[in-house]
Amino acid sequence: MRSHRRYILICATACGVLFARLTTAFAQADPASEPAVLAVAKVLPAVVNINTERVVRRTVRDPFEDFYAQFFGYNRVRPREVRQTLQSLGSGFIIDPAGYIITNQHVVERAADLKIHVTTNDGKTYNAHYIAGDDKTDLAFIKIDARTAFPFISLDNISPNLLGETVIVVGNAVGYGSSISRGVLSAVKRNITVDDIEYKDLVQTDAAINPGNSGGPVIDLSGRLVGISSAKMAFTPQGVPTQGLGFAIPAEVVRDSVNRFKKIAQEQPKPEKQPATSEVSMSNAERLFGMQLQDLSLELSDALGYAQGRGVLITAVEPGSPAEEAGIERGLVIYQMGKSGVNSVKQIEDLLGRVQSGANVNFTVGLIRAGRQARQLATLTMEAR
Repeated sequence: MRSHRRYILICATACGVLFARLTTAFAQADPASEPAVLAVAKVLPAVVNINTERVVRRTVRDPFEDFYAQFFGYNRVRPREVRQTLQSLGSGFIIDPAGYIITNQHVVERAADLKIHVTTNDGKTYNAHYIAGDDKTDLAFIKIDARTAFPFISLDNISPNLLGETVIVVGNAVGYGSSISRGVLSAVKRNITVDDIEYKDLVQTDAAINPGNSGGPVIDLSGRLVGISSAKMAFTPQGVPTQGLGFAIPAEVVRDSVNRFKKIAQEQPKPEKQPATSEVSMSNAERLFGMQLQDLSLELSDALGYAQGRGVLITAVEPGSPAEEAGIERGLVIYQMGKSGVNSVKQIEDLLGRVQSGANVNFTVGLIRAGRQARQLATLTMEAR
């Protein structure tokens, strides 16, 4: 009888251990408990998309005017000044609840009439101003112009940056916000030259780094900072194509630079008093149809494989909006509004400035690929809300 009871007790214990192991196995199989998923959820609220505009002034002469002035003694007409708006796209992340952001210097390179727009992961867009930057480290410090507490990535506990550890690249890849890629940390202390820019002491990863990722964080599976996405080497200096060679500025350099930038920020005069909220005023496209739009720069068109100089990119669609109900999706391009072809956000905004609530507007939307005749276009009618 005792041996029978002992047998039952052993079986019960074994079943309990087996049940515990099965429960653990099922828990581990739950995607929501994966370390990478938890790490991304931890840092994503602090990652931002950065869109900058700067106006460059160029002086141009009419070559025919110079010709006639040289041979016939005409007085030269005063050279014309041309204003050209240049846009850049990148990523960054908040390192302080007050809204201080670290990014690449080449993303927000200081220039006259620089405008910086920052979009947080919850879809809100803010103005930001440039504080300081360093060309040697390719790091810059900017601040959101708003009085609110922001989620942030702490620089107090950074990754040890061990060879072979899993790393995750987070950022605004080719215009698509909150994009994730995964790989390993494959080397440290790399010195490279890309587009005549020399980078030193970088960490190397095989995780995909695409145009627009610049300035975004690279993290480990604990959500700690490994570095800042900085460069991708598509070809060696000898012209040999490469794969899996992405580089990031190490977290130690980022932390030291932020400490220097904060001292500069303390010495700067406070900016003019801002209104209670400094969110960028809502565009007509977003107000009437729930679409966020962006100009298709040459870099972005090349990265996406779209025809250059044509259309306006749709970067976000509000749930339940007229755009979503009409079947509009992020990543599509608007080529025509009514009977007018459109190639810039400003064109669309000007046309929508005359549209009243309840009016029906036709949009020709789809994709025109570069280098081939493939077209996927449709005309959709949306009612302005």
